[in-house]
Order: sequence, then C-alpha cells, then structure tokens
Amino acid sequence: MLEPTNQAGTRETVERFFALLGTGDFDGIADAFADEIDWYVPGSAEVPWTGPRSRREQIPEYFRLMGSAFVPSRAEMSIDKILVDGSDAVVLARLGQTVATNGRQFHMPVAFHFTVTDGLIGRMHLYEDTFLVGKSLGILD
Repeated sequence: MLEPTNQAGTRETVERFFALLGTGDFDGIADAFADEIDWYVPGSAEVPWTGPRSRREQIPEYFRLMGSAFVPSRAEMSIDKILVDGSDAVVLARLGQTVATNGRQFHMPVAFHFTVTDGLIGRMHLYEDTFLVGKSLGILD
C-alpha cells in the first residue's frame, strides 16, 4: 500500500519560501531547505548566481550575488498558480527586475519546481528566460 502524501505540508513549505523571499532574509530562506539540496538555475557562466548548488549554506550566496545585480525596491513578483502533487510543487509566476548598472527592466514568466520532504525543500529548479536576463545585464547580445 502506498503511503499518503502530505500535499498541504508541501504547499505550506513552498508558501513559506515565498514569504521569506519577500523579507530579504537570505539565511532565513536557507533554513527552509534541507542540508543537501538539488538546486538548479540555468544560465550563462557569465551570470555568477546561475548553475547548480548542493548544500543549504550555498543559498544565501545565490541571493546576495543575484540581489547585487538588481534594484531591490524595483523587484516585482506575482504568483499565478501553485500546483501540488504529493511532495512536488510547481509554481507558475511572473518576475520583473531592474538592472542596477544600466537601468534596464525586464519582465518574464517563470516556473519553479520544488520537492519537499519532512517540511524542508530538497529540490528547487528555476526555469526562466536566461537569455533575457543575460541580455538585460549587458552580458549577451
């Protein structure tokens, strides 16, 4: 017999992640994750915050690197939908940023894939238009 999954717990954990994201408390965000993680944000090697991470303690660095590239007061995010299936959640959202060095703005749809175990996030994959990000940063043509 299959064990029932705690979809409410998965949703609650993902919602807590986004609530913490809004506070700018990078260490608090990291506390929402397991010690060992499967974190992936695709992108160019020239964009220092992209790529994989495998440990909780690497998460604050991601947000500090990314945050330094943008104007925090001009960041926008709206969540369109949270879809939960057992321990997995997919979040469909829209992001907007303003680049700190050149003032360029961009908006794009994004998707997050989370896996939650025992109230902690073990997987976070972000799917975004990394070409648009690189172009806005002035890294890609």
